[in-house]
Amino acid sequence: MNLSQLRVDTVKGIGEESAKALGGLGIYTVQDLLEFFPFRYEDYSLKSPGDVAHEDRVTMIGTIQSEPSIRYFGKKKNRLSFRMVVDGVLVQVNFFNRAFLKTKIQLGSTVTVTGKWDAHRLTITGSELKFGEIERQGNVEPVYHATSTISSKQLQRWIKVALEMYENQIVEPLPATIRERYKLLNKTETIRHLHNPLHPELVKQARRRYVYEELLYFQLRMRVFKQQHRELQTGRQLIVSRDQLDPFFAQLPFTLTGAQNQAVDDILADISSPYRMNRLLQGDVGSGKTAVAAACMYAVVKAGAQSALMAPTEILAEQHAKSLADWFEPLGLSVALLAGSVKGKKRTVLLEKIATGEIDIVVGTHALIQEDVFFHNLGFVITDEQHRFGVEQRRVLRSKGESPDVLFMTATPIPRTLAISVFGDMDVSVLNELPAGRKPIETYWVTHDLFERVLGFIEKEVMAGHQAYVISPLIEESEKLDVQNAIDLYTMLANHYQGNIQVGLMHGRLSAAEKEDVMSAFAKNDTQLLVSTTVVEVGVNVPNATVMVIYDADRFGLAQLHQLRGRVGRGDAQSTCILVAKPKSEVGKERMRIMTETTDGFVLSERDLELRGPGDFFGSKQSGLPDFKLADVVHDYRTLETARQDADVIISSNVLEHDEEYAHLARYLKEIGAYEGEKID
Repeated sequence: MNLSQLRVDTVKGIGEESAKALGGLGIYTVQDLLEFFPFRYEDYSLKSPGDVAHEDRVTMIGTIQSEPSIRYFGKKKNRLSFRMVVDGVLVQVNFFNRAFLKTKIQLGSTVTVTGKWDAHRLTITGSELKFGEIERQGNVEPVYHATSTISSKQLQRWIKVALEMYENQIVEPLPATIRERYKLLNKTETIRHLHNPLHPELVKQARRRYVYEELLYFQLRMRVFKQQHRELQTGRQLIVSRDQLDPFFAQLPFTLTGAQNQAVDDILADISSPYRMNRLLQGDVGSGKTAVAAACMYAVVKAGAQSALMAPTEILAEQHAKSLADWFEPLGLSVALLAGSVKGKKRTVLLEKIATGEIDIVVGTHALIQEDVFFHNLGFVITDEQHRFGVEQRRVLRSKGESPDVLFMTATPIPRTLAISVFGDMDVSVLNELPAGRKPIETYWVTHDLFERVLGFIEKEVMAGHQAYVISPLIEESEKLDVQNAIDLYTMLANHYQGNIQVGLMHGRLSAAEKEDVMSAFAKNDTQLLVSTTVVEVGVNVPNATVMVIYDADRFGLAQLHQLRGRVGRGDAQSTCILVAKPKSEVGKERMRIMTETTDGFVLSERDLELRGPGDFFGSKQSGLPDFKLADVVHDYRTLETARQDADVIISSNVLEHDEEYAHLARYLKEIGAYEGEKID
């Protein structure tokens, strides 16, 4: 019988009450029990001081060389200390709040200590103390998530019994050809070693096999559901061609990169197909997403339909509207801005023109999705910085037309594999080239005591005719965070430059009109230095700005630092980003180091994922990532990409139908309703 159909109480020793308690851990069947894996392992293999790294968890055996001493501090707190010799090295051992052990520790006796190793002080902060040389079955001990009624040890015993009873019934789902290609353990060995590893290397091998299996299943599901989703999403088929774009390309002041041309071709192919496009266009800061979107908007208008672009902020919407108007109006296309600042009669007239089709391209904020906004013939919808909008907001915008093609744009570089996984029903286009002539931005990390030198550098750049940003994390002083705020920075800098440099102030609490005035003055070089919060993070484009100073830079994540850095380097002159920070944590220091080492947003995004995890990166509840037993899309993203490529080959070939090796995978897809036994292209 299939182990997924065998109730867990068929395992010897598990009665009705125990089975009920196991249900609280999500364990209902024998398979659930066998695949309830440890969340960590204790490595009790004996180590020598010279073989372990600082802060490793270690087990050492030694001979006690000093009488134990106790130091009391605080309320009811104490530290027990003694020294022991381990392989000829004198090691200090500290136990906290274990004073009762003092009488048991004897000079010259042998003890086994497990704890955290301090390589600088040759010290173990102990968590376990055993007297004598301890015999253990294997060196690695699994630790399971437990409850008030079920301990880790109890789970270990039940799993051992289940393996003894049902090991020969574990089904191998992976074809031998795949296992041989990647040198993977078989399924039975995998489960056995995950629960009873004899040494850490076996845990790695078993985990590697299981992670691949989980991710292959996931990618097979994604591949099939994406195909089915696409077939259900019948859309409108617009007649567009690359030739139609010649007038648009001819008046651009630059030539598209290879990546931009490929993205345009991808999008035009989608627009021409009978299926509704659902594509993510991701590109690093300054890679030219707007030009790609504009080319496709032009094609859609020429095919007789309207386009809409929704941006997260009014500043960005205004900037898009201006850029598009500059490009399109000489070609006879009409562009309009619909935002919160458009009110009264002006708004009424604009809504009427959108509804009658007089306006070809509408750019706006969430004002685009208000109930009284109607389009004459909406064929193409773009959301910029799509993660800033909720799913419902994006759905409402799509509903303004009859099955319009949809393009999502983001300047937050996401490793392609994760983009495909997180935005699973989308196709993905990547802009990974910067336009010709762009110089890499030089990035430096300094501490606050060098801020005077930073101010001197800003003055030098301004005197050379350029402009600068200084970014602060907060608007006003906060009691919780010891960070300089934008208003104080503005006051300090205005006093420092005493009229030699005009300083502006931008933050989110200004009205739309005030923000427009501030940005207009900066764009015209009426102000040379702009002090701002992160409202300038996305989309603000002043090519004359060559200096970005980020104050208290350790308060920002890598992705946000990279976005801010991307506000400079948009012209021909060499640009500089200066991070002013004194991070207290190792993660903060690592962020600063990474920023100075690379300007590649995709490299940064991978490092950011490693430091923060997918929940923080995508937003904990919106990532859409499945719950895996072992796989971690951040640390295992290379395996995720391998599994995606393998899933593509499996689905696009006929092995599911004709190769017995793939029978289990075919059955799995049928069971979840994802496959009916026909070839899926």
